[in-house]
Amino acid sequence: MAMSSENEHPVKAFGWAARDSSGHLSPFKFSRRATQEKDVTFKVLYCGICHSDLHNVKNEWGITSYPVIPGHEIVGVVTEVGAKVTKFKVGDKVGVGCMVGSCRSCANCKDNLENYCPKMILTYGTKYYDGTITHGGYSDIMVLDEHFGIKIPDNLPLDGSALILCAGITVYSPLKYYGLDKAGMHLGVVGLGGLGHMAVKFAKAMGLKVTVISTSPNKKKEAMEHLGADEFLVSRNTEEMQFAMDTMDGIIDTVSAVHSLLPLIGLLKNNGKLVMVGAPEKPLELPIMPLLLGRKIVGGSNIGGIKETQEMIDFAAKHNIVADIEVIPMDYVNTAMERLSKADVKYRFVIDIANSLKPI
Repeated sequence: MAMSSENEHPVKAFGWAARDSSGHLSPFKFSRRATQEKDVTFKVLYCGICHSDLHNVKNEWGITSYPVIPGHEIVGVVTEVGAKVTKFKVGDKVGVGCMVGSCRSCANCKDNLENYCPKMILTYGTKYYDGTITHGGYSDIMVLDEHFGIKIPDNLPLDGSALILCAGITVYSPLKYYGLDKAGMHLGVVGLGGLGHMAVKFAKAMGLKVTVISTSPNKKKEAMEHLGADEFLVSRNTEEMQFAMDTMDGIIDTVSAVHSLLPLIGLLKNNGKLVMVGAPEKPLELPIMPLLLGRKIVGGSNIGGIKETQEMIDFAAKHNIVADIEVIPMDYVNTAMERLSKADVKYRFVIDIANSLKPI
């Protein structure tokens, strides 16, 4: 693997990195590339903590290269632009989601689906065009190809909008693609974590009837009174689930733990669609007969392209949609990771990078 020289990456940067599979994060000095002609450089203000960050720092997916600086829910302010940049100017608010590069020439890229490009470059932990490994938003500055930057509307608070760049687009994209965005439709949302609460907010803004499906009865009040869900089902309550069978046009399943799909498929009307956006570590059983008898679909979806992500953030601004967050200082990050592993957060942590990341 090519290594960057001081000349190629002359900009001193600072962040927090994990060095091994313990996942423990600590201060880390590194460097960024100088601003190229199509780049924007920006000061990071806030960065969300995604569950995938936890998997990555602990190498639970077996793909981590250490040291790794996580973070792909990033917002900041542009401090420098390259000579050929047209999308941003100094002082603009900018966001970065899960990707910072793609081939820009394949069929997916030409169709504004950079997220499905075989050569997509993730915001952290993957090889960039110059052979170096990308570093994420648990850091003071970022350098970004302008194409992969998202314009943050003025009326969205920066801390609450950071999460939308991952959790928001992950649920918005399947709602749009699978046609589950029509007013009056009935949508089920499985799981009420970071993804689930965003699914409820977007679906309600689209005019859908929303039922939250959860293993936890104690989430009912939060789902209905705070998030505005219309109904709540306890998935372990067979009587409740039986009563709701054949009532839903679609379901967004955000759960990453192994679980049964059969009861969820049963909730769908004929022609209904169960869309998976959670990523269980082991394969799930897929009963085929209920699909045949109801012409039902089990599908999947993964974030969204840049054009759709911008559309999503503009929709969020129009409808005042932000994530429910707990803002934390940088030196709390290891405790936050421990709490995240126990689902002890409503619904996402956001690191106040600008006010708490102190260089050593």
